[in-house]
Amino acid sequence: QVQLVESGGGLVQAGGSLRLSCVVSGRTFGTVYTGWFRQGPGKEREFVAAISREDGTWYGDPAKGRFTIARDNAKSTVYLQMNKLNPEDTALYYCAASEDGSVSTRSSYKYWGQGTLVTVSS
Repeated sequence: QVQLVESGGGLVQAGGSLRLSCVVSGRTFGTVYTGWFRQGPGKEREFVAAISREDGTWYGDPAKGRFTIARDNAKSTVYLQMNKLNPEDTALYYCAASEDGSVSTRSSYKYWGQGTLVTVSS
């Protein structure tokens, strides 16, 4: 089992920044990707970003040019730095772990956190 706990969400004005954190614990030796997904009101859950155990990174269209994913192995934490936020970024952000499959496909991720809410006001 892998456990993931997100934090760092909150209310921010448009144009602002937030940094989300995901503490990963448990049997992580099989984890290939650690990713972030988000689900906005009335929307499907979508891929935001992922990082591999070799520190390769991938970004979904909403994140390109604005968000950065990184890890701190000493703290077992994966971060999502989000800049230039806009109201369309309002969503519940989930951290997830994948042991195989496509990096951007939701079904590839076996373990999920509870999510952290990001609200961007206009």
